[in-house]
Amino acid sequence: MKNRQGKPSVEELARELGLEIVAGEKGSGRLIEDGYCGDLLSDVMGNAPPGCIWITIQGHQNIVAVALLREMAAIVIAGGFTPDNDTVLRADQEGIPLLRWPGSSYELAGKLHAIGIKGEDPDKGK
Repeated sequence: MKNRQGKPSVEELARELGLEIVAGEKGSGRLIEDGYCGDLLSDVMGNAPPGCIWITIQGHQNIVAVALLREMAAIVIAGGFTPDNDTVLRADQEGIPLLRWPGSSYELAGKLHAIGIKGEDPDKGK
């Protein structure tokens, strides 16, 4: 599933894991550099690394603003939740891939880790 850079694209990951792309398909070629999981927007704004795929249960349009701020590769809404219409429109306008996952955030994070998207090492640089 990984390309020459060793990183999967959003589109490749969606196909591999059965994620539904609901918006922002024009950005689906972005490479996934890292992963982040969280629902507290202030935490995500302060800690999510650029190029990550963000797993959340939030479905309002503020998630698109956070993804733009942190230069994320994509957002996955887990738990079977559905983004509201304004969120879908904003993600399309901004080219931020917005995906859906029917299972839990925990389950998806495990799958991402297993295929090599490890997340940031908290001991890195120490």
